[in-house]
Amino acid sequence: YFSDRPAYTHFPPDRALIKLSFAHGAQKEDCRRRTDEELANLPPNMRRPMICSRERLPVAVELLLDGEPLYQAVLPPTGLAGDGPSRAYQRFAVAPGRHELSPRLRDTDRAEGFDFERTAVVELAPAQSLAIDFRAEMGGFVFR
Repeated sequence: YFSDRPAYTHFPPDRALIKLSFAHGAQKEDCRRRTDEELANLPPNMRRPMICSRERLPVAVELLLDGEPLYQAVLPPTGLAGDGPSRAYQRFAVAPGRHELSPRLRDTDRAEGFDFERTAVVELAPAQSLAIDFRAEMGGFVFR
């Protein structure tokens, strides 16, 4: 009886699925050049000219669907020292049809705007799954 009841629908057949999933490490928080005096006070094997913190900046991400915000978040870095990538995994059930998708991402310390943006018009069928990934080495957002 329990193998057949109660009826369970994994995903509504009349909806389309958009998945936003990525792991991305933002820039380091701050780096500065050591002065000549600071370098002279260090042992020879410790004389690195630049000193940088381990912590990464948080990643700000937005996903717009037809010009309306579908998802907005500021994702903190992972790891005990805050030096790991920021991670996102979100699923959105949307009406099938033609939609304009605009994912945006900021991984620097700028106050406004985004470092990576992409706008695409997609045609989603019922029960279709569209994945949005972020690959900085490929130029930004990738739709699959």
